Amino acid sequence: MALVLGSLLLLGLCGNSFSGGQPSSTDAPKTWNYELPATNYETQDSHTAGPIGILFELVHIFLYVVQPRDFPEDTLRKVIQKARESKIDYDKPETLILGLKIIYYEAGIILCSVLGLLFIILMPLVGYFFCMCRCCNKCGGELHQRQKENGLFLRKCFAISLLVICIIISIGIFCGFVANHQVRTRIKRSRKLADSNFKDLRTLLNETPEQIKYILAQYNTTKDKAFSDLNSINSVLGGGILDRLRPNIIPVLDEIKSMATAIKETKEALENMNSTLKSLHQQSTQLSSSLTSVKTSLRASLNDPLCSVRPSSETCNSIRLSLSQLNSNPELRQLPPVDAELDKVNNVLRTDLDGLVQQGYQSLNDIPDRVQSQTKTVIAGIKRVLNSIGSDIDNVTQHLPIQDILSEFSVYVNNTESYIHRNLPTLEEYDSYWWLGGLVICSLLTLIVIFYYLGLLCGVCGYDRHATPTTRGCVSNTGGVFLMVGVGLSFLFCWILMIIVVLTFVFGANVEKLICEPYTSKELFRVLDTPYLLNEDWEYYLSGKLFNKSEMKLTFQQVYSDCKKNRGTYGTLHLENSFDISDYLNINEHTASISSELESLKVNLNIFLLGAAGRKSLQDFAACGIDRMSYDTYLAQTGKSPAGVNLLSFAYDLEAKANSLPPGNLRNSLKRDAQTIKTIHQQRVLPIEQSLSTLYQSVKILQRTGNGLLERVNRILASLDFAQNFITNNISSVIIEETKKYRKTIIGYFEHYLQWIEFSIREKVASCKPVATALDTAVDVFLCSYIIDPLNLFWFGIGKATVFLLPALIFAVKLAKYYRRMDSEDVYDDVETIPMKNMENGNNGYHKDHLYGIHNPVMTSPSH
Repeated sequence: MALVLGSLLLLGLCGNSFSGGQPSSTDAPKTWNYELPATNYETQDSHTAGPIGILFELVHIFLYVVQPRDFPEDTLRKVIQKARESKIDYDKPETLILGLKIIYYEAGIILCSVLGLLFIILMPLVGYFFCMCRCCNKCGGELHQRQKENGLFLRKCFAISLLVICIIISIGIFCGFVANHQVRTRIKRSRKLADSNFKDLRTLLNETPEQIKYILAQYNTTKDKAFSDLNSINSVLGGGILDRLRPNIIPVLDEIKSMATAIKETKEALENMNSTLKSLHQQSTQLSSSLTSVKTSLRASLNDPLCSVRPSSETCNSIRLSLSQLNSNPELRQLPPVDAELDKVNNVLRTDLDGLVQQGYQSLNDIPDRVQSQTKTVIAGIKRVLNSIGSDIDNVTQHLPIQDILSEFSVYVNNTESYIHRNLPTLEEYDSYWWLGGLVICSLLTLIVIFYYLGLLCGVCGYDRHATPTTRGCVSNTGGVFLMVGVGLSFLFCWILMIIVVLTFVFGANVEKLICEPYTSKELFRVLDTPYLLNEDWEYYLSGKLFNKSEMKLTFQQVYSDCKKNRGTYGTLHLENSFDISDYLNINEHTASISSELESLKVNLNIFLLGAAGRKSLQDFAACGIDRMSYDTYLAQTGKSPAGVNLLSFAYDLEAKANSLPPGNLRNSLKRDAQTIKTIHQQRVLPIEQSLSTLYQSVKILQRTGNGLLERVNRILASLDFAQNFITNNISSVIIEETKKYRKTIIGYFEHYLQWIEFSIREKVASCKPVATALDTAVDVFLCSYIIDPLNLFWFGIGKATVFLLPALIFAVKLAKYYRRMDSEDVYDDVETIPMKNMENGNNGYHKDHLYGIHNPVMTSPSH
């Protein structure tokens, strides 16, 4: 029933008439962003026997020894072909040869079965004659102990041999008990196992519509991404164009902007310099006038009569000599003006160079907005096309044959589940009978071996080596009786046990060799897939039975393997020939409309780069002579003092000399002049020094600005020409390339999506792994693991125990003679010939009957 269930489930999945084809590739593209939700199934893919598996392996090894030949694929094919014939002619040579091949393959099993039949036939006969013989006091039935010199050794050998054989029998009985328990335990698991498989199958049925819904939902995700890029065409396409133009244009504009800044800095420096020069001219004149006044005042003071009197005259003379130092720097009033250069720079600045640069920047930054404004109509058309593709894909998924297949398959699942639930109680009832029968068989063997164990125990423990055979104790005699009871039960039941062993052996060994092993190695599928085997008109039975196209290569092995790999139903059954998803999801057909809309995408861009006025402005600036000015003249003055001497030091020195004079008008007038010099330093010299510092800064700025000015301007103009040529010659190609890239991006979303749909429908949707698992459960788990393995272990254990009953009963019969109390024993008349020890104890420890007056019926009978 389990095998029928598995085959029914596999054929039920295939139970719709569709043509097949070559299997599609199972390699998904590497760029997928989608993945079908994983489906979790309850039933395990594999079954482990656990520790008991060691015993099953022993049975498999024994079967390999009995039947070492490979699976007879050719022979089985011929047997199936013969079975199709309405009448078989057994006289044909090929029929005879086929029979010989079957016998050759089954030779080991036949030989073991023949030996079992011999055992079954001979054991009752031997037991019958043995019983009759014993009743006639033959075959050890006479209770008379023969004296033997090696009697003690034989007794020990018989006891040890029987013990070893009983242990071997016990191991076989243990295997029988284990196998019997395994059958009952595993049959109880069958209901749970079947429910688990049906739950997985219903999960398959329920998950498939959800998977299709998920596939359709991903179209909205793809469309939303495309819509996002379409709505962001200013940043995607416009930004791409801008990124391509930026490296060639922005550096030029940056250089021009830097030059515009330099022009402004030059103007400011020239203005500062011009005002500074005017200020210096005025301040120098004022300083000269102030120094002349103070010198006049000092000379007047030095005309004082006190200066003619020593020692004041010396002081006055030194002061008079230092008056020549009180002069201003005349070169400050002779510095050349920069009015001409300033006028030229002002003429340059009449052109708003900075504004032209900003206009160039703005023309670049406006590219995204201009792209968006120029493509509004095209974008709206593309969106309409994308919405129509969504409805097309929805129609395709609604016409997939997978839904019809699963609908029919659900009928098979429901019928099969009802059949199993209806027949499982019957199976469990039969299992109870089998378990009870196995328990009786194992218990019967256990009873026999217990009698042997009890016989050995009582015989060994109750044996007295000083007792004669006729005077043995009750315990020893009971041991012998137990052994003979075990012998009697062995003769009575062992042939019945062997009948059960032979029947279960023939069935279990053949199922293991012809179904379980070839199913695991997939050889059984190869036989079923043989062309024209199951139907002489069909090349491939499965495709002919299901699709009426037997030439289509759809095999049991391929369907099973694909389902085992969790492949989708569409690819497993080769449904592309009846409903080719590639035709309905033709990428070129669906993307052609998108591509045609994008082909009409036109973008016109004008990039402003400075213009003629800007170029002339740069050239005029280079020609204004800033780089040719004599800056050393100005820098030389900035390092000199405005006056011929440090007025502050001169004033302090004058004040010191005045203090050395006697008090009076001269002293006071000199002090007033010293204070005046300090005031001149504060009011005239310090401003001039500040102006000279400003002049120095302006000169440095002009030096920096004018350094290599002509080369810089020429380089900027060359870069400007290059950028202008790039825009003129390449902007169209840049726009075309970026538009193609943008088009490829939009189309790529749907190419990837459509390819993913096709891949998912072929390889993932309605993956039939639960069907392969159900077939494995039916054949490999239920039939082979739950039934055949325990069955084979049962006959293996019981058969071994039954076979070893034969040597056990032989040794038990031999050993019982040494434990049972005899009716008579050997008596020797010639006492002289017996050694002293025998005179005391009898031969082998036996006392002679006539010495103790024991009646010996054998020796004193009339026949003697």
